[in-house]
Amino acid sequence: MKELFQKIPPFFRNFYFLAAFLFLIWMLFFDTNDIITQARLNSKESELENSKAFYEEKIIEVKNDQEALLNDKELLEEIAREKYLMKKEDEDVYIVVEE
Repeated sequence: MKELFQKIPPFFRNFYFLAAFLFLIWMLFFDTNDIITQARLNSKESELENSKAFYEEKIIEVKNDQEALLNDKELLEEIAREKYLMKKEDEDVYIVVEE
């Protein structure tokens, strides 16, 4: 056993090197904030940032549509008729379903 220990270079037998090496191993693999966890968190963060950008674009679109509907009575009537099947009192609505 002593022969094996003597074959190791003195730099690697140093107490401070061993302590730093063990600390590094602990932080990289066994700690709650290890490398794998950090990679997962970074992936999740980028995914959430992408979805945030998507929803911010959708909010802008909805606000533009809302502004258009509030200012244009003809567009409001068109959407009410097409999407919500609303009608005037003297009209009949026929729904055509394509098969």
